[in-house]
Amino acid sequence: MWDKQLTHELFVAYRLNGDEAARDELVEMYLNLVKYLASRFRNRGEPVDDLIQVGTIGLIKAVDRFDIEREVEFTTYATPTIVGEIKRHFRDKGWAVKVPRRLQELSFKVNQAVDALTSKLQRSPMVPEIAEYLGVTPDDVLEAFETFDAYNFVSLETDRTSDGSESFSILEYIGHDDKLLSVVDDRAVLTAALKAVGPQEQRVLYLRFFEGLTQTEIAEKLGISQMQVSRLLRRTLRTLRQGIVPEGSY
Repeated sequence: MWDKQLTHELFVAYRLNGDEAARDELVEMYLNLVKYLASRFRNRGEPVDDLIQVGTIGLIKAVDRFDIEREVEFTTYATPTIVGEIKRHFRDKGWAVKVPRRLQELSFKVNQAVDALTSKLQRSPMVPEIAEYLGVTPDDVLEAFETFDAYNFVSLETDRTSDGSESFSILEYIGHDDKLLSVVDDRAVLTAALKAVGPQEQRVLYLRFFEGLTQTEIAEKLGISQMQVSRLLRRTLRTLRQGIVPEGSY
């Protein structure tokens, strides 16, 4: 248990008198809280010592932001700040390439918005709808979509067990042909070709080939005519074909 009276006195000394020694003592006093919270994330691929260092940053932020006038225990205030810092560390480690924090956070918000709007609208939301829901621009949403592929990078040498027993790495299982490897190049080419296709065309493609809707159903969903859907599909497929198949090969 932490000494509540001493904690209050130290905060008064730090807040009112600018006593940096009191601040340091508060951080030292509550390091056990950081260690306890960090231990809850044990065996998730990150050394506990690293998590303690990250959690300590959260503790320092909590000390600097704590309002001594609020009728709340410091541990109650500090815990979500410390845990949030640790979770942010895991989130940052999950990106395969360096992505600005703004885009990381926006990507997660977009992902959550898609789930919420899909449930509400009973269909996949359109980019403008996601933008309006989040209070951002459609370009922001599209930029967030482009960052999704940079997430969920898995180290080949990461311990893949949850309890530390019989540890192994994905690297140990590499050495035979991957049946899905043949589609990697195709997906890369298709991804590049899709950049030449506008949002509405991408929406039509998704509804037609992923949700399996008919042209009439797509027209009703988008509020356009079936003829317009047919023209969009033909034009989009022609654009994709030109981007995928070398000129003169068809």
